[in-house]
Amino acid sequence: MDISVIMGSKSDDKIAKKVTGVLEEHGIEYEVKTISAHRDPEMMDEYVKNSKAKIFIAIAGLSAALPGVVASKTDKPVIGVPVGGRLLGIDALLSMVQMPKGVPVAVVGIDNGENAAYLAIRILKLYNAGGGI
Repeated sequence: MDISVIMGSKSDDKIAKKVTGVLEEHGIEYEVKTISAHRDPEMMDEYVKNSKAKIFIAIAGLSAALPGVVASKTDKPVIGVPVGGRLLGIDALLSMVQMPKGVPVAVVGIDNGENAAYLAIRILKLYNAGGGI
């Protein structure tokens, strides 16, 4: 499996479908999980540490801690997708881009699951070309 798409909540499914649509168009293997960084921290820890995914795409709104939590548990690339909400997603966007040094998260535009998939595909091409990650 190449890419893991993690949603913080089932309500993020609309954005996950944008991601998986692009991945399917390109024949990329993926799996989708719903794991809350706040409600299920042990499950999140276990999943990320044991995942065979080469790249993680983390979809979250509100405080949007999910991508940062994932990035803190792996050295694999993590792409965050902020979800629009009460503050139009700006709260989620700012939460994702303000990661501390050593916890990198690549972030795409609000609700832009397609770009997360395209970025993951580009990273995957480098990996598959023998450069590793």
